[in-house]
Amino acid sequence: MANPIPNLFRFPELKDRILFTLMILLIYRVGAHITAPGVNLAALQAQFGQLEGTLFGVYDMFVGGGLSRATIFALGIMPYISAAIMFQLLAAVFPTIEKMQKEGEEGRKKLTQWTRYTTVVLSAAQAYGYSVFLTSMEGAVVSPGFIFTFTTVLTLTVGATFIMWLGEQITEHGVGNGMSLLIFFSIIEGFPSAVVRTWEAVMVGEIGFVAMGALLAVVIGVTAGVTSMTMAARQVPVQIPRKVVGRGRVQEGQKSFIPIRVNAAGVMPIIFAQSFIIVPGTLAAFTASGFIAELAEMFQPGNWLYYVTYGILTVFFTYFYTAIIFNPVDLAENLKKQGAFVPGVKPGSRTAEYIDRILTRVTLPGAIYLALIALLPFWIFDIFDIQTFFFGGTGLLIVVGVGLDTVQRAQQHLLLRHYDGFMKKGRVKVRGRQRYM
Repeated sequence: MANPIPNLFRFPELKDRILFTLMILLIYRVGAHITAPGVNLAALQAQFGQLEGTLFGVYDMFVGGGLSRATIFALGIMPYISAAIMFQLLAAVFPTIEKMQKEGEEGRKKLTQWTRYTTVVLSAAQAYGYSVFLTSMEGAVVSPGFIFTFTTVLTLTVGATFIMWLGEQITEHGVGNGMSLLIFFSIIEGFPSAVVRTWEAVMVGEIGFVAMGALLAVVIGVTAGVTSMTMAARQVPVQIPRKVVGRGRVQEGQKSFIPIRVNAAGVMPIIFAQSFIIVPGTLAAFTASGFIAELAEMFQPGNWLYYVTYGILTVFFTYFYTAIIFNPVDLAENLKKQGAFVPGVKPGSRTAEYIDRILTRVTLPGAIYLALIALLPFWIFDIFDIQTFFFGGTGLLIVVGVGLDTVQRAQQHLLLRHYDGFMKKGRVKVRGRQRYM
């Protein structure tokens, strides 16, 4: 199982899942290049370049350029992601949502249904805002008015709902998490053109060959570091005592562990920090206020205030989001119900305090690592004095994280297949009964 790639298409079930996933992704990328009705694409793209570094530019990266092309899939999977994050945050405030999360399969189904309805509402609201944005851009809309607004809202809402369905189909019938894979392919879709632009910059002398070699070495090193930090975890030992089950059958005690990941929050802290740090620039793009323009100038890459604020926001949101998704009290209660315990620590509140203390310490290097990953591209651009390069911290984190998760899920399918084959081979008949060797 060291190299599972040659075995991916050897087993029919896994082969069908991979082909199904690729087919869904192909449908998604085709739809991401179909322009919505009533949009003058040439005029839109001529003006959209001025919005790089604003909220629209960041959103456009996650939808694979659909926003700058005004496609039917312009909203991408982001409304669904926003709805899912919203319910995660609301669970810490409203006991009803938290109760649904703990109710098992039925509770998860109900929460998923609520998330779908919220996705439709958010999609409609974002589609209306996008239609107003298009109308405000000179020449971007052929015939502004109610008909254009209505058709744009309807088209983009249906497109976002269809994308949500595509993601769920990948999760259920394909390989990997469908929502993550849609974002993954939206990001890497822009890599080839970015590489071409970088090579053209090298050819015309904007980037020297020595600088290019140094940049590639940094990219490879950072990718290796991101991979290591994504998989790094602190293992908390857990002892499961011996139990008597059934008719006097004794189940021996076991030793296990709870993995507390160094980067439990994933890429979300960087996304939250970006959403805050680019607010002044976004406002400056749509207002003539002198104060807003000065504020936006202060919060531009290259200024120390931008770097300090960005780093602090990333560290803050790392702790904030980790606290939302990881509850030491619930974990300690679950261990207590199962009769398991951490050696040397009393069950209950003491275990919760112990896990919380470890989580706080482990999260600190993870938060600093995220801040460095977020700021490193800007520092590289400043050091080498370049304007065009395909390297970005947020995109790199998502690509590496989703790639590792997808590979691990494919390996799980292969392991399950090998296990089933082993069980079938070990089955023999003894006195008319089937028995495993």
